This record gives sequence, C-alpha cells and structure tokens, in this order.
Amino acid sequence: MSVATTAPPIMLGWREWVALPELGVARVRAKVDSGARSSALHVDEQWRFTEAGAPWVGFRLTPGKSTGVIEAHAPIFDERDVADSGGHRGKRIFLRTTLQLAGQQRAIEINLTDRRGMLFPMLLGRTAIAGLFTVDPARSFVHGRQPRIPSQTT
Repeated sequence: MSVATTAPPIMLGWREWVALPELGVARVRAKVDSGARSSALHVDEQWRFTEAGAPWVGFRLTPGKSTGVIEAHAPIFDERDVADSGGHRGKRIFLRTTLQLAGQQRAIEINLTDRRGMLFPMLLGRTAIAGLFTVDPARSFVHGRQPRIPSQTT
C-alpha cells in the first residue's frame, strides 16, 4: 500500500508580487487576505461586449507606477454580489484566469472593481490560496518581485 504525500503549503507574506499572464499583467502588488473570500483586481474602466454569442468584458488597468496602461478582455465567468471592506454590496464581474506566484501557476477566479483608494491594486483572497499557500502576516514579499514578462493582451 502506498501512502500519498502532499507537499507542505508554500509560505506567503501578507503582501506579494503576482502575475496574471493571460491578462497581460506581468506583475502587480497584491495584498494576501485570508479574510476575503474572493480575489479582486483594480480596473480603471470596464465595458461589456458579446463575442461568438457569449458575454465578455474589456477593461483597462494600470498595475503600477512604472507600468503603462494595459487593455485586456476576457469571457465573463460569473456575476455575483460582493461585499467590500466597508460592508457595501454590489454586483461584480468575475473572470477565470491564471495566477503566477512563488513559482506556481493556478487557475483562480477574480472580480473586477475600482480599488483606486486602496494601497494594493489586487487583493488575493482565500479561495485563490487555499490548499497551496499559507500566510505569515509578519512577512512581506517573501517571493520577491515577479520577473518581467512581455506585456500582452488577450
């Protein structure tokens, strides 16, 4: 009888650099928040359109001060009510995309929102880190800055 072994979870700090390559985001600072269920990405502007009969969203974002504006588009995965940190509820568009963090890639759900007043353009919630990562709130940027990948839009 063989015993299945599982790798220990990868330690993250309370803030990390992440990449969303399918959206053309080479790196963006993210707050890792196990208290938040879903992940959120700041967008400056978003619009809906239909592609081959399916609902899509286009959006623009500026992930960092040294980064130009990125324009991307993706199929809409879902729309759900989300409560923000102030308790205000609103319907948000969710995408499924690939997250790159700590040498790992995984599919995550992420909602698009206006995080202009927040310190971090991205919030990485517990559903994105579950089973693979754990968080040490006393540490920051444990995995360093993501290497720059060529900017692309989908």
